[in-house]
Amino acid sequence: MAVCFEPLGGGLVLAVDETHRFGTDAVLLTHFAAPNAAGERICDLGTGCGCIPFLLLQKAPAPRLLLGVDIQEAAIALCRLSAEKNGREAVRFLQADWKMPQTIAPADSFDRVICNPPYFSPDSGKKNADAALRIARHETPDTLPSLCAAAKHLLRFGGHFCLCHRPERLADCFSALQKNNLQPKRLQLVQQRVGTAPWLVLIDAVKGGKAGLSIPAPYILEDENGYSAQYMEIYGKYRNT
Repeated sequence: MAVCFEPLGGGLVLAVDETHRFGTDAVLLTHFAAPNAAGERICDLGTGCGCIPFLLLQKAPAPRLLLGVDIQEAAIALCRLSAEKNGREAVRFLQADWKMPQTIAPADSFDRVICNPPYFSPDSGKKNADAALRIARHETPDTLPSLCAAAKHLLRFGGHFCLCHRPERLADCFSALQKNNLQPKRLQLVQQRVGTAPWLVLIDAVKGGKAGLSIPAPYILEDENGYSAQYMEIYGKYRNT
């Protein structure tokens, strides 16, 4: 499969192919999940082509360590190609299954875990014939529970687990999070335009956090002039090419 390098801004490039690419949701999740303090240890589960770790390199304050994890060998090969091309030692990649988080790192190893998981439930829609695309888009019955269990294992007490999902799966997300002592603390919806139903939800949960949920105004991606100033500000921070 042909590999090409896509510019990310800041002098960085990302190796992608027809199967492993990224979209708007990854850019929005990166902005939403970016740390406020320097020196954080961050793990991106289901990293795909590694876009979130490389986008975070452009976000100040800088993380101390970025680890991208994916079960697919081809995805990790692309990530390592990008790391070699960019010469960034702070970014590392590991082929592993988040259902066995102890193979990723010891307990309490990270300050922040991020994930852009498969959105579609096992019984929804037609599954893609391509195995890699099927893994990326359709979850298995234990995807959310195992993902939240992995985040619980990997995070220190007080650490943040940030993920995005479809709004119609919000109840499932909250249930899986709270069963793993991950308390939702911040939620932000994403709308294409004012007056339209949200198509994405961004969640920030804290390990061992107390109850109390903040819901800021939604991200609006388009207005009467095309892409909104809000979205262009977010997008431009990472794609300033």
